Amino acid sequence: MPNIIRALSRQDLAAAFFAIVGIYLASVVPSTEIAWVSAFLLLTIFLFAFEVVSVDVAAITVMVLLGLTSFLAPWMGLEQGLVPVERLFDGFSSNAVISIIAVMIVGAGLDKTGIMSQVAGFIMRIGGSTETRIIPLISGTVGAISSFMQNVGAAALFLPVVSRISARTGLPLSRLLMPMGFCAILGGTITMVGSSPLILLNDLILTSNQALPDGVASMKTFELFDVTPIGLALLATGIVYFVLAGRFVLPAIRSDKLEGSDTSQYFAETYGLSDFELGEFRVPGKSHLIGMSVDELERTWKVRIVGVEKGDGLRFGADGIDRTLGITAGTTLGMLGNADSLLDFSNANQLIRKRELELFAEAMAHTKAGIAEIVIPPGSSLIGKTARDVWLRKTYGLSLLAINRGGNQITYKTGGVRNLPFAAGDALVVHTTWADLARLEQDRNFVIVTTEYPHEELRPHKVPAALFLFVLTLGLILLTDLRLSIALLTGAVGMVLTRVLSIEEAYNAVSWKTVFLLASLIPLGLAVESSGTAAWIAQETLTALGDVPIWVVQAALAVLATAFTLVMSNVGATVLLVPLAVNMALGVGANPAVFALTVAIATSNSFFIPTHQVNALIMGPGGYRVTDFMRAGGIMSILFLVVSLFMLNLVF
Repeated sequence: MPNIIRALSRQDLAAAFFAIVGIYLASVVPSTEIAWVSAFLLLTIFLFAFEVVSVDVAAITVMVLLGLTSFLAPWMGLEQGLVPVERLFDGFSSNAVISIIAVMIVGAGLDKTGIMSQVAGFIMRIGGSTETRIIPLISGTVGAISSFMQNVGAAALFLPVVSRISARTGLPLSRLLMPMGFCAILGGTITMVGSSPLILLNDLILTSNQALPDGVASMKTFELFDVTPIGLALLATGIVYFVLAGRFVLPAIRSDKLEGSDTSQYFAETYGLSDFELGEFRVPGKSHLIGMSVDELERTWKVRIVGVEKGDGLRFGADGIDRTLGITAGTTLGMLGNADSLLDFSNANQLIRKRELELFAEAMAHTKAGIAEIVIPPGSSLIGKTARDVWLRKTYGLSLLAINRGGNQITYKTGGVRNLPFAAGDALVVHTTWADLARLEQDRNFVIVTTEYPHEELRPHKVPAALFLFVLTLGLILLTDLRLSIALLTGAVGMVLTRVLSIEEAYNAVSWKTVFLLASLIPLGLAVESSGTAAWIAQETLTALGDVPIWVVQAALAVLATAFTLVMSNVGATVLLVPLAVNMALGVGANPAVFALTVAIATSNSFFIPTHQVNALIMGPGGYRVTDFMRAGGIMSILFLVVSLFMLNLVF
């Protein structure tokens, strides 16, 4: 038996535990409907917490299973399905989902105009080079921006901005990125469109209104700036915390310095890539390389091929070099490596090295190509795949030199760099043409950290149009009774009609994973509410707490929401806990809308470990370890709970 237990994975043990809990609940709940909904809740939490499949796939699976209950009801002991089939896909047309799509497009339009570069310049002009002045400026700006767009989008926009500021001021990137990331999350609580839980909240309130007991007044939905005092207090707390305590809780990784004029020193210090150089080699008829493929050559020698000329034109960049390409007599190779590795490679294979670049002089000039740093963001389709799996050089024009993961470096010199599956937050060092790098700025699979390279400016002539549409959208939200989704879509469609964005860019701006996650979870929230599951859990929770003040119940709810969001998506936590919060409030005589808002705000309290998308995004470039988040994020989590609960009770 002990051997069998040791052979089981943590996921297997967790599945057994959840199954036992489900069987136990089935024996104590008051109805069959609640038993089945509890089982679906446990399944959802298990799939989210242990990432059996991606969160969007998990949400879609649960939605489909809920739909199948209409067919399987007689065999499940139910009179009807847990969710009416005609309401199963309501999430895809909900106000919340359409609003999130529109917010992403509006944010992409503002980014496309190059406004973020102007913001970086402004911060550096007035902020000087001291940490106590730069942190409030960066963090405050990101917080303000994330109040009107998704916080991971705001953090991704500002990642290159902060890198540029770090390079020019000499401040360690690790001392700037975590305050920026945390304040991007905090800024999402300033308005009702700043984060997915807050956008979703009003829809959940309307759903809960349908299940309120007779005689209980319907809850009112929240206006755009109803939460602003709370969000501003949280953002101010985060900024003051890092200004006063940053030197004690933030790591100072001095090697995290990226300058366009000093890339060699940066990559040598950070990744151990010292003295790398480009060389041009001709393959004579007697060379051992003849008949060998590019892939075989690179696996044998610690060098990288960045260009090939076989008499039929130069091959470099995306779609240029295929790893199956064979080496023939007369081939000219553009090689990247350090001096010793290039010398050993040349001598062993009887190659003829040109004194200077000739065929590749123009294509590989500093104005056309070079070394860059990019990050694999959460949601990238490359996660779990290797450079070889995705044909990184052929598909994207990237010759992979090194990967930085949590402070550990894997380089082309040590080997294995192309066989390591990518993970969210990985910082990659690559050789690429600037044209390929510019194209990748539009690719959602990457976040480009290197910004000071020769590339075409975006669309600065569209700044007036983008700002006008942004102001128009705000005006429609604030000054009219127009539905939020319609007001935001006005701005989104305007970005396309005025050609701030092309329609393809608008589609690419949308995180469809987030859309499907949110839309697919809404039916589960409906089932939790309509089946009486939320009311039963609320009653059991209140019974366990006993006779305590209302604020203690509210604090317990906030702590529960914080715990949930550390192991699952904040959208999922909100959908599951809002119905519970409403029923708990009714049980203690509190305002159910305020308890629901407590959940939506507390699900942004995700600082303790890097599970939030923003934290995963900054982990690689900042060189952070999990312990760094635990040290700085643990204190921030406590401050968040104290300030948010105080402000909620003060304002409402």
